[in-house]
Amino acid sequence: MTLRKPYTINSMLTKTLNDLSQYADYSLVNNLVCDPNATIDGDDHAPRQVFNGHYVPVKPEPIDTPIYITHSSIFFEELGLCDSLAQSEDFIRLFSGDTSQVPEQMRNIGWSCGYALSIYGTEYYDQCPFRTGNGYGDGRAISIFEGVLNNQRWEMQLKGGGRSPYCRGADGRAVLRSSVREFLAQEHMHALHIPTSRSLCLYTSRTESVHRPWFHDGSHSKAPEVMINEPVAISTRVAPSFIRVGQVELFARRARKNEHPNAKEELKLLILHLIDREYANVIDDGLPFHKKVITLAREFQSRLTSLVAHWIRVGYCQGNFNNDNCAAGGFTLDYGPFGFIDNYETEYQPWTNGGTHFSFMNQPHAAEKNYTMFCMALEQLLGDHPQELQELSDVMAVFKNTMRKELENMWASKLGLHTFNHTIFEDMIKLMEKESIDYTIFFRELSHIPHDITPLTKSFYRELDDTTMASLQKWYDTWKSLIHSGNPTEINATTPQSQERLSKLMKGVNPKYTLREWLLVPAYQNANRGDYSLLKELQDVMTNPYDEQSEEREKQFYRKKPSDLFHVAGISHVSCSS
Repeated sequence: MTLRKPYTINSMLTKTLNDLSQYADYSLVNNLVCDPNATIDGDDHAPRQVFNGHYVPVKPEPIDTPIYITHSSIFFEELGLCDSLAQSEDFIRLFSGDTSQVPEQMRNIGWSCGYALSIYGTEYYDQCPFRTGNGYGDGRAISIFEGVLNNQRWEMQLKGGGRSPYCRGADGRAVLRSSVREFLAQEHMHALHIPTSRSLCLYTSRTESVHRPWFHDGSHSKAPEVMINEPVAISTRVAPSFIRVGQVELFARRARKNEHPNAKEELKLLILHLIDREYANVIDDGLPFHKKVITLAREFQSRLTSLVAHWIRVGYCQGNFNNDNCAAGGFTLDYGPFGFIDNYETEYQPWTNGGTHFSFMNQPHAAEKNYTMFCMALEQLLGDHPQELQELSDVMAVFKNTMRKELENMWASKLGLHTFNHTIFEDMIKLMEKESIDYTIFFRELSHIPHDITPLTKSFYRELDDTTMASLQKWYDTWKSLIHSGNPTEINATTPQSQERLSKLMKGVNPKYTLREWLLVPAYQNANRGDYSLLKELQDVMTNPYDEQSEEREKQFYRKKPSDLFHVAGISHVSCSS
């Protein structure tokens, strides 16, 4: 598994929006093709078909009377931004959707992109209102800035910034509930050392609200039962690019069907842009294009398999891992119906419509389906290169093996083992599933290398009888024996020093705190009432997920899910409106 790269801090902080504008550099709109049917002024907010071009210029629709809630101080520091900038008038104006008064170096019109939909390896068209696939894309996500900060290119995108031609008749807004979830989740995932889009800032409206489907309090329903009025919000998410597998697939479909004369050229331009934005440090610019395509396929496979192994490592389930929620850069993107597991379930699924195909332990298979669609899209560019077509086929064929190795390495690291042991792993999974064991607490307690099984028992949701205790003891004894006999001397836990070193390694991959839904609910409920204190405390806890924190915080955030919250709608499962 690969971890995030270190960053360097810019000693010259950006203090004003005008300072930020000096770093503007719009490679996407400068190098790719604009929709030829787009409006000049970006007033393009009604559903329509987009037949070609990589992006549509769209002017965001600002929310009314915006209020500052929070920003990521950690990410601001990485970008070289001064904290006070987040609450300055012009910064709030821009990142709540008003682009009318930006500095001249910035664009006053944003952009949105289209993509195709495939679910678990099957192409879909009916979700597009025109049944053609030409109306599916960024319905409420509008990018407003691209630039280079601290030698890294970033794109900044408003989530909930209004309608685009891809809105499919929706209002283009995000509610505060879902915005809080995504804002906290992105920075939490980064702190967990998992590649992800990042959170910049979060603003809500003092006056504007929208209706959304939701559940009655305490309901066990799988489907939303009522429309509720919720305050709107805009969160700004940031990434090197927002190119998705579905985007690549859209242009490949157009090339395959010969939908317009420039279809294949637009696909090629998109792939070159993807390489430049996401893979420039690993793909030699001097390579012939067809060789770049093969290298891209290999590198994406490496990133995607590592990413999914990381998800399972921390108990994260994407919930809806289809191709449009799969970033072509190999990082976590789109925190809609996601969830962090409580008691271990192989088929844990936080999304009511997700099915087992997007469930927790099926995520490697879902990733393979997305990867296959990505490679099939690349085939459109290799028709004149039979050798490379064969190479691409060979690369696709090893995905399962690459994924298996990533998972085995991950499980070995979680268990503190030098090498993966299939028997101890299988016995553990059976025990966790049968006895309803809290995933996070079990592994964190195991990371202390306990002298007996007593600390592990605090992770059990069910009452422990003699049979359960005997099963746990047997597993523990086998695990401890493997640690002693199979690990190198410096981490075999046979001396206090080696035990301390091993414990430190295990705690570095087994977080103490994860962003469980039942912790999120009171934070966004309080935020709906204008109280952001719990949200900010949760932000602080979850950006230090591996650290031991105060006794008070441990009591509040390091505990099993309360029994009365199981199966409750909006807590144990969520709808796509989340």
